[in-house]
Amino acid sequence: MAQSEAVMERDLIRQLTQDVSQWTYRKDIRDEASLWANFRDKLNQNNLAALDGEPITDVEFHQIREYMLDVAKSPYKAALWLAGENGEAVIPLTREDAGKGSIHLMAISNREIAGGRSSYEVINQFVSDKQDADDRERRFDVTLLINGLPMIHIELKNQDHPFMDAFRQIKKYSLEGKFRGLFGMMQMFVVSNGSNTRYIAADTGSNLNEKFLTSWVNKQNEPIENYLAFAEEVLRIPAAHEMIGHYSVVDAERHKLILLRPYQVHAIEAVKRASSRQESGFIWHTTGSGKTLTSYTVAKNLSLIPGIDKTIFLIDRKDLDQQTSLSFKAYAENDIIDVDDTDNVHELLKKLKNKDRIVIVTTIQKLQIIMKRYNTEAKKDSQTAKRLHGLCIAFVVDECHRTVTPETQRELQKFFYHSLWYGFTGTPIFDENKRQRKGDLARTTEALYGPCLHNYTIKEALQNKAVLGFQIDYKDSLSEEAILTVGEQLAVGSYDKLAAQDAVVRERSVMQAYYKNEGDDIYDSEAHRAEVVDYILNKAAGKFRLQAPQGEAYEAILTVPSIEIAQKYYRLFRQSIAEGKVAASIREKSVDFPKIAITYTVTENEQDSIANQQAMKESLADYNEMFGTNFGLDSLQAYNTNLNDRLARKKGRYKQRKEQLDLVIVVDRLLTGFDAPPCAILFVDRPPMAPQNIIQAFSRTNRIYDKSKRYGMIVIFQRSAEYKEAVDGALLLYSHGGTNEVSAPAFAELEKEFREALNELKSLAPAPENVDALTDRSAMQKFAKAFQKVDRLSGELQVYQEWEDHDLSEYHVDREELNDYSGKYRNVIEELRKPKEDGDEPIHIDIGYELENITSVTIDYRYILSLIQNYMPEEDVIIAAPIEDEAIDNHIAKLRETNPALADVIGGFWEDMKQDPIKYKGLDAGTVIETRIEEIIANQINDFTKEWCAQKKDVLAILNTFKKGDKISLVTDYDAYKQNHEGVSKLKYNRNAKDAVIELIEKIRPLREK
Repeated sequence: MAQSEAVMERDLIRQLTQDVSQWTYRKDIRDEASLWANFRDKLNQNNLAALDGEPITDVEFHQIREYMLDVAKSPYKAALWLAGENGEAVIPLTREDAGKGSIHLMAISNREIAGGRSSYEVINQFVSDKQDADDRERRFDVTLLINGLPMIHIELKNQDHPFMDAFRQIKKYSLEGKFRGLFGMMQMFVVSNGSNTRYIAADTGSNLNEKFLTSWVNKQNEPIENYLAFAEEVLRIPAAHEMIGHYSVVDAERHKLILLRPYQVHAIEAVKRASSRQESGFIWHTTGSGKTLTSYTVAKNLSLIPGIDKTIFLIDRKDLDQQTSLSFKAYAENDIIDVDDTDNVHELLKKLKNKDRIVIVTTIQKLQIIMKRYNTEAKKDSQTAKRLHGLCIAFVVDECHRTVTPETQRELQKFFYHSLWYGFTGTPIFDENKRQRKGDLARTTEALYGPCLHNYTIKEALQNKAVLGFQIDYKDSLSEEAILTVGEQLAVGSYDKLAAQDAVVRERSVMQAYYKNEGDDIYDSEAHRAEVVDYILNKAAGKFRLQAPQGEAYEAILTVPSIEIAQKYYRLFRQSIAEGKVAASIREKSVDFPKIAITYTVTENEQDSIANQQAMKESLADYNEMFGTNFGLDSLQAYNTNLNDRLARKKGRYKQRKEQLDLVIVVDRLLTGFDAPPCAILFVDRPPMAPQNIIQAFSRTNRIYDKSKRYGMIVIFQRSAEYKEAVDGALLLYSHGGTNEVSAPAFAELEKEFREALNELKSLAPAPENVDALTDRSAMQKFAKAFQKVDRLSGELQVYQEWEDHDLSEYHVDREELNDYSGKYRNVIEELRKPKEDGDEPIHIDIGYELENITSVTIDYRYILSLIQNYMPEEDVIIAAPIEDEAIDNHIAKLRETNPALADVIGGFWEDMKQDPIKYKGLDAGTVIETRIEEIIANQINDFTKEWCAQKKDVLAILNTFKKGDKISLVTDYDAYKQNHEGVSKLKYNRNAKDAVIELIEKIRPLREK
């Protein structure tokens, strides 16, 4: 039998409070008043000197309260304040006694973890006050306070429920505005059902995304799922305060709080330990797992170590327009890190010479200028040279093989005598793929940086859902038959002899013979490129997810071997589109598909530079026409930045379809260090790359994005046999042998599973109408589980081209029948949501599972909210122009067809937003609409109670618990009703009142069922 939630709470609090210097249980803090009073006590205790022995007065505390309510408007704003000046968050206060002037009170310090003035308390069953008479009270399970401020909230469900129920509850409370007041300071949510535990950075309700729920792993990457084991690892002191204070990052660009994942924390701790031993090393974290964020936090933490004079984050000049530098700026805007992105070497020298404890982000080229200057005879013995030589410098290098060559590192080590080196890579160089020998220079990652301090391979990242696996399709324009024929024609061997050879050997020898005979690559032909273009235009709709709502389709990269071929592809795509070669069925899904761009490095001095410049000029003109920009050859860096932003879709404007790209053609640009979660597809038309380059390129596609993105999709158009061998070798090398976990199943395997799932569904309910006969909960659960499996598998199959060649009739079912099953499924879930009776078996399915593929609902409430949220100005915006977006108007109109009541509420808010966006700055669209809905419901309830002389609490109880078929027991006052309604009998009055309740329920239900 599952533990009750009350017992789980008790055991968790006992775990948190055992041992000395841990959390203190505060049973007395249960409401807003006691929470504020406790915070006041903490301020008085921690600021005796600043207060000069005179406690905070009521007038002064009102000032403090107003200040804190402003700070706690959103988790992001709270995080900005908590970051504080040098890690200390303070509250400005003007003393009531004017003669005492103004002071600053220390509220919380990240420099006093597990000591100093920090205090740690745990509370439970806190009641969030009603905002008005019609509001609902909410009780929170367990909350952790640091210096009286709620920092971590834990919501528990027992083992009869999935942990997702706890997550949905937090989201619901947030949308209802319950995380307000001091609870608006929350930085971390933890959800658990005892057996499975996840955590996530706090955010507003409509921005909380289940995809970013994170499980914990220990240093050996072993999962920690039990809630008490999680508490022992993560929520003890000092770990919990370090997570909030040292292992969180505020992203100024996206206005998000980020909590590091466990492997990132372990890597940072490993670097700390190595630095204390004066040892260097490297971190192997798979591409896509957030290395830039990890290296940023490592750099920040190294700067706090007394024995290190300077921490330098090294980038190459070519990376200045790349996301690494831009990400650092976004993270560092509210931190102690100084991003040195000027061309002023003098400023860099000043920063190296002074004693400020900052992190310097700079280029290798600037350091080389300084080294050259102070290696000259005239300056090598100067005081400045001696100061520089004597510095203890920690070098942090993201994408460590691209940024620093062995030659450059040796130069730096000779100049800076006391240097530590910490490299970050997703693709280390091993003995198996080591560099060519160049004197005695390092040829592997270990030789260059030292031992691996922490590893987190793609296999582990997949297990922890930190990245996606790969679904690899081989669509070679040359069949095996064609290769045998060409080989025989070129006298490589007889047809039979070639057929008996290993496929890789055969393919390689035929390719070499063709090149030797013709002087060209066999795939460098217009016919081949035409096949590739046709595939991308007309046979990859499922991969692009063109059936998704506007703005939610995926994007792709096409990589080719040379700039010349990239240009040929670009022109061929433009020509094919102009000639109407995009199929009507594709145009029906997306009228402007595909929107295409190209990017490559344009130089001035190379032999082909004039032709490349002219071609780029033409493609820039197309881009400018497509998006209303004005880029030219003199602003290529700005173009590349704009292209990167457009692909990443992290800024609100790029979430709109009219601002999006579908495909970008590259040679090598964007294949390393580029982060664009909506990029789901890599098309490859080039010879096999080195193992590290294969993984880097593939990993552009496997970032977590939305619930429909299950794999990074790779389509390879040439040399299938060689590529299969190269890909298998790369995956084996970089996943510690976990190739099966990394690759998606073959279509035949998945299709068989789908067929079996459909048969199971049909065995439980041969037709949709048979679902109504399932009356016991066990049978309903089996049906719901079977239907969820059919829905999930149909979604997974849609990314395979083979699926497009199949018809549902092959499985003795059609789309209409599946939609009917979908409606029955929803009814079953509603039944399973009802409280179970004694003796009923626990629910072993996720009743909150959201159908993704088999559903007739075309317009999603949350999707419209996300579009509107993109237009809501941030807190610091002063002026915002009126808005127009026809797509949102159309979505609301479409929603009105199925839910007019909800569409009216959203439409009213959207009209207000369009006229005066600034009125809604810093707010959450979901919370605003939820508040409007609750106001409408409250007014309808008030009107009902006045009309029928009923008690409001009884009406609320019916509305909150009523299910179809329930009897209505309404307490009313007939005598009061009679005074204004003559001639109505009590019997008729009771019948009419009950009918009116049903009518009220039908009015309110569409507003609550979203």
